[in-house]
Formats: sequence, C-alpha cells, structure tokens
Amino acid sequence: MQVYEPWAAEQRQRLVMHRLWCRGVRDRRVLAAMASVPRHRFVPEPFQWEAYRDRPLPIGCRQTISQPFVVALMTEALALRPGDRVLEIGTGSGYQTAILSRLAAEIYSIERYSWLAERAYRVLGELSYANVFLRVGDGSLGWVERAPFDAILVTAAAPGVPPPLLEQLALGGRMVVPVGERRAQQLVRLVRGADGQLTRQVLEAVRFVPLIGSFGWSGSEESGTHTKGVVNGK
Repeated sequence: MQVYEPWAAEQRQRLVMHRLWCRGVRDRRVLAAMASVPRHRFVPEPFQWEAYRDRPLPIGCRQTISQPFVVALMTEALALRPGDRVLEIGTGSGYQTAILSRLAAEIYSIERYSWLAERAYRVLGELSYANVFLRVGDGSLGWVERAPFDAILVTAAAPGVPPPLLEQLALGGRMVVPVGERRAQQLVRLVRGADGQLTRQVLEAVRFVPLIGSFGWSGSEESGTHTKGVVNGK
C-alpha cells in the first residue's frame, strides 16, 4: 500500500513541471503517472533524497535507474492505451515498470539479474501494482508465450533491433528501443502498421546499459558501472 509522503509528492510535482513539461513531454496520462509513482521507493535508501533529481541513480549489480526525463520520453513514445498489453525488456529497479502499469492493462517484464528482479517484485507488490508479471531471463528473446504485445519497451541498448521482439509486436504495435554502439545509441520508435509494415523514427541520442543476450551483446564484454537511460549531452 502506498503511504502519502508530502515531501516526495511535492518533489514529484516539481519534477513534472520543471523537468518534464518544460522539456516537451505533453501526454497528460504520462505526466500524471510520473507525478504519482514514488521513485524514491525504487532506489537504495542512501539515494532516496536524490530520487527526484533528473538523473540516473545506482541500484546495484552495476546498474542504474533511468533519468526521469528518459522514462517519460520513452513512455510517451509508446502511446499507451488503457487496454494495452506491454512487454518491458529490463525491469531494473521496477520504476519504469510501475509507470507502465499505470497506463496499460498488463505489463510483462523481463530482467536478467535475479537479485534486481526479486527486489523489483517486492517493491511493486508493496505498492500494490497488481497488473505486473515478472520473469528472469534473456530479454532479447522476448516472452513468446504471452505474445503478441501492443507495445514493447527495451530499456537496454542493442546493436540492432532483436528479431524475436519484432516478431512479438502486434499489428498496430509500437516499440521503443535504443540501438547502436555500446557507448552511444539512438532511441528508435518502430510502429507496425495494419499491413504489417514497419515505420521507423529516431527520437534522441542516448546512452543505455547494454542489452546482454542472444540478440544483444556478449556478457563477457561487460566492465565498470553502466548508465541506464540518459540523453546524451543533457
């Protein structure tokens, strides 16, 4: 159950108005979700007082929670509807998952680190996000048993769009994915038309943690602390 914490609610409102709305995020449902989900609950306690700054924060396993502006930007690009079924690749802290859960009917989220998945599952449960389903595995393979999906959000960078994810995108579906080199990518939006054809739009230059898996990068190449979800140069 969520507990009302005035300091956090005030900081969320400030974040929405001064960092999201002022930078072009206009979807009122997305802004309302960002104003309601307690980001501080998804980060380790030493960083909770920084939770409403527009920056990534460490969450363990050499990973970070994404910059709020990037969360809002990617979520808005999905153009979610209340009845949508969404696949999220990279649960991480569970914060993006919680935002999605406020906007769609069912969220299926895959995380490769079991420790992060277990923590996200616990926090999401404590906050009563009941329409979320989590699994530990190779996100680049998707969740074929639950496909097709109306929207797919990939929160890790791939060298190219993983073919299994394209196969699991429904007609009329939208996918947002960072694609490019390991240290710099473009945030890409793909839309599958009623005829099955894909249209592609580049949204921003970004930097994301690498997507490790069969259709991502090799885990043996990992080193250092990875940043998940920042807009390059901002």
